[in-house]
Amino acid sequence: MPKVSSVVVPYATYLRVYEPLAAFPEPERDHWERYARRRGRPSYQDELRRSLADLLPTPPIPVPVQESADAFVLSVDGVVCVCPWRTRLRGWQALQQLSDELPKSVLDAMLPPVVRRQAAVDYERWLVRNPDSRPWIRTATWQVPLNWFVLVSDEERRYEKGTGEIPPMLRYRTPMVQARRRVARALRTLKDTVEEGPLIDGLVDVGRWLEEFHPRSLVELDYGGLVHTLPAGDLEDDHSAADVAAGIEALRQGDGAAAGAAYGRLVERWRAVRDRRSAN
Repeated sequence: MPKVSSVVVPYATYLRVYEPLAAFPEPERDHWERYARRRGRPSYQDELRRSLADLLPTPPIPVPVQESADAFVLSVDGVVCVCPWRTRLRGWQALQQLSDELPKSVLDAMLPPVVRRQAAVDYERWLVRNPDSRPWIRTATWQVPLNWFVLVSDEERRYEKGTGEIPPMLRYRTPMVQARRRVARALRTLKDTVEEGPLIDGLVDVGRWLEEFHPRSLVELDYGGLVHTLPAGDLEDDHSAADVAAGIEALRQGDGAAAGAAYGRLVERWRAVRDRRSAN
């Protein structure tokens, strides 16, 4: 395994799908079966460090030359489930989004136009051979998109304070059937009560993504490196999934005041995170 830095890379949050081995065709299934038995598998921090290291050469390497053969692995009730990293695919997709997130001058300084053009050509060629490809992981920086919270419930929340060198952890994990059911219910309510907008569009998009996977998959929302930017007290008190569920239920009941209160709690909580982003 390549040596990676010990520096903690923060700010990224993740939405992951773990599929049972039965969902993978051979020979990929055999690869993941053997991989799941390995010890010392790398973490999401390792993936981030490798990606950042690729940006240091001149010219930078915005997308890995080869696809990652790593994955996250879970064993639930004796069933092994795998979430492939697919770092190369996710790198191409993230590169497409950068033009909407960064000023052109900053983007050109970080990734010269010729590098971005070559990456786009490589992605187009790859898509011709892999038209049905999709990532098992979605990533966001400095936030957890509100539509992600729709997929989970407060009862599925797991928080650990962390001790010594072990960082805190905040995540949710739910069966795929539950995640899909919650998306469908929320969309019915939102379409009946609010105008079309980013929340509905984002929920439609994530719902379509979930439909691509095996029905016995698991969905995981992980605060990832964002925990390093938030005080422990804020993390412990963070029940955003409960607030989102309360807001949607209030809309369903026609209680605008309760829906507004739930939304206000979310805005206040995540404004503090955005303020830290601006300060950096």
